[in-house]
Amino acid sequence: MKVLRGSTGRIVLTGILLAAGFLVVAVRLFALQVVEAVELSKRAERQHEKSVALEGERGTIFDRKGRILATNVEVPSIYAIPTLIDNREAVASELARVLGTDSRTILKHLEGNRNFVWIERKVSPAVAESVKQLGMEGIGILNESQRFYPKRNLMGHLLGFAGMDNRGLEGIELKYDDLLRGEKGWAVVERDAFGQSIFEKGLNNIAPSRGKDLVLTIDEVIQHIAESELDAVMERTRAANGSVIVMNPKTGEVLAMAIRPEFNPNRVEGQRPAQWRNRAVTDPYEPGSTFKIVTASAALEEHVVNPNDVLYCEEGRMFVPGGVIRDHEKEGYLTFREVIQKSSNIGTIKVAMRIDQQRLYQYIRAFGFGEKTGIDLEGESAGMIKDPRSWSGRSLASIAIGQEVAATPIQIITAVSSIANKGGLIRPHLVSEIRDADGRVVATIPPEMKRRAVSPETAGKMMAILEGVVSKNGTGEKATIPGYRVAGKTGTAQKIDPVTKQYSMQDTVSSFIGIVPAEDPRIAVLVVVDDPKGVAWGGSIAAPVFKNVAEQVLRYLGIAPRTQERIVLTSAS
Repeated sequence: MKVLRGSTGRIVLTGILLAAGFLVVAVRLFALQVVEAVELSKRAERQHEKSVALEGERGTIFDRKGRILATNVEVPSIYAIPTLIDNREAVASELARVLGTDSRTILKHLEGNRNFVWIERKVSPAVAESVKQLGMEGIGILNESQRFYPKRNLMGHLLGFAGMDNRGLEGIELKYDDLLRGEKGWAVVERDAFGQSIFEKGLNNIAPSRGKDLVLTIDEVIQHIAESELDAVMERTRAANGSVIVMNPKTGEVLAMAIRPEFNPNRVEGQRPAQWRNRAVTDPYEPGSTFKIVTASAALEEHVVNPNDVLYCEEGRMFVPGGVIRDHEKEGYLTFREVIQKSSNIGTIKVAMRIDQQRLYQYIRAFGFGEKTGIDLEGESAGMIKDPRSWSGRSLASIAIGQEVAATPIQIITAVSSIANKGGLIRPHLVSEIRDADGRVVATIPPEMKRRAVSPETAGKMMAILEGVVSKNGTGEKATIPGYRVAGKTGTAQKIDPVTKQYSMQDTVSSFIGIVPAEDPRIAVLVVVDDPKGVAWGGSIAAPVFKNVAEQVLRYLGIAPRTQERIVLTSAS
């Protein structure tokens, strides 16, 4: 009986222990499956998944006619999960062979216990396929958006480019980066419970949002005309660099902005900032005789001279404080109209001497010199004009003819466009519309008049004088376009020799600024050719480029010549 009671006790005790064990297990299972289920699930996901931020797709950039200038393409990127890689040296060696890089660099990426690391971003599809064929554990491929410029070199300096993370770094891409860049999304990289496979899990778990689209004032056809003619003069003169700007003088819309040497925003790697710098807005230069337009306008506005007043031009040689001023031709008596027509330095200086220095300075500032134009590009230079208090005895004479003052090409064309706009100084701009992802216009950029530089009466007189420049007796004869009235001004500016600190007799900047049709201005064109070899007069180098550009643009825009208009009117009669 004692044996039975002892056996029964052990059985009962064992049963109690077993029941207690099952109870503990049940409670733990309840806790794991019910109470802590959500947290444990999240923890498991964290152990098996890695969320990777993906940049939102950038908005598209169009020209004024809807042609695509900048868009996006999907490209593969190579990533690694180092914690899943056993033989990292071998993996690094194989990847280096396929990617054409140093295995030590890749091995450094694989160091530590990181869950995710980029190995090589935005590679070619062929390279990505080669990596995929390796079938290496811990190595995967994700698609990313990359900026693509289908026109290649065309307007490269103007558009700029976006970097590896799709952030704008230059040009329009930088200026409007906040609008073009979309909101970030997330891709989830996952491996199974056995750690045997890696794949993309719901690439668009949180889809990135697309940025805004931009419509530029630029016309691709006009841009192509400007760049082709600039290329031709660069090759012909072996110039260091150059620029051509085409603008609507009444609205400030930039229709073309060509810069050389050329730049392809699809191939930024290996290039220096000097190659993608937009010299039309960043690089000031002494404008030379094109600046006489400002001096002449100020003199007319101040009523110190009339177009037909006669001035003695000293037979081409005149003493001023600090030296001698010369004309390229030995002129005697000229009317003021002829002074500008023949670009006489001496005649221009004599008229400038009739204006108070402070007043002349105020007109120079009224035309926008010494301040940024406000064009919608980063990196614009304000140029340079000294305060009259720091002028030397020679400064008035020098500044009157475009020396001792520095201006950018965009400042020059903006200032002269005010003459075509009845004296109104307009802010130049490059973007006309902003659209959302569905193509709806969310904002338009209207013309903006900054101030009045001179009166409409003075602007009208100046336009008539500038027409005389583009005649058989003017320095801009080679800018003549049959059937059209052209107003313009040549410029040949000597550059400062960095060694002697004196004006060089060989290094020059040749330029021409023109407006057409003069009676109803539709386009202003500035041509700047830096350091051309051989004959370097603005009338010989830059004026023909203006003619070639303007003639094609007028035809493209459907602006009929006057001779054709008269024929049509006669036929109608």
